Amino acid sequence: MSSATGSAGIGPRVTALDVLRLLSELLAFGSLCVWGFLAWSMPWSVVWGIGAPLIAILVWALFLSPKAVIAVPRAIRALIELLVFVSATLALWALDLPWAGLAVGAFCVSVGVFVLRREMR
Repeated sequence: MSSATGSAGIGPRVTALDVLRLLSELLAFGSLCVWGFLAWSMPWSVVWGIGAPLIAILVWALFLSPKAVIAVPRAIRALIELLVFVSATLALWALDLPWAGLAVGAFCVSVGVFVLRREMR
């Protein structure tokens, strides 16, 4: 039995911060998807609408996921996560939705800061 599971075989407890982190990542990926489909004309809208979030998800899986393929220092992880959130913010700004972009960016970055503070303990 690993140390991550309890005596009943239950995994680590999911906190509200974990749920907020998931929501921020889904919001970032969704923003990139919306940008890809709305900012480009056909057939590029399909390419960017699927490709932009796919690239962001691939970056997340390689460097940021709990079972990341490539282990990087905490500072680099924070920088990569920030770049994903900034790309989602800029994507919404490119759609002439600056307030939505600002809201997404502020939410995602603030959740990221709380997660980083929790991991530093």
